[in-house]
Amino acid sequence: MSKQKDGKDKAKAGDKAGKSAPVTKTIALNKRARHEYHLEQRHEAGLALQGWELKSIRAGRANITDGYALIQHGELFLIGAQFTPLIQASSHVVANDRRTRKLLLHRREIDQLIGKVQREGYTIVPTAMYWKGNKVKLEIALAKGKQDHDKRQASKDRDWAREKQRTMRRHNKDA
Repeated sequence: MSKQKDGKDKAKAGDKAGKSAPVTKTIALNKRARHEYHLEQRHEAGLALQGWELKSIRAGRANITDGYALIQHGELFLIGAQFTPLIQASSHVVANDRRTRKLLLHRREIDQLIGKVQREGYTIVPTAMYWKGNKVKLEIALAKGKQDHDKRQASKDRDWAREKQRTMRRHNKDA
């Protein structure tokens, strides 16, 4: 009987060690941002959400592709991101799926972003939305728009890297 007890204790100790690692789960990605912009500096921001928005995020109904961040009165806001409301979750609330949501950052981070946007012509775009613990976080990036020739060059570079990988795989397979 004592052997069974020891086995259970070891299993519990193993479970605790596995849970200590932070788990981040991606909710939504903005792949178009990587194609349209040169992304330079990234920041992690919190989101001020309403209850129905959180329920729709848990259901996987978040879309940040058309979103961008705007600075108003020294605060940062997410505009254009879409959180499609669930019918059963928003029956008592008038849900606006594209409402302006406040981004939560430290004052010095906001001041730094304000300086870059106003003086150097950067744009702030959301690149990813993910869970960090039980909170929703948004990764935003300072970005400069790409021109058409930059997009074509990036496409050529991706194709060339893919072709190199294929060639290397064939070469390693034959050896």
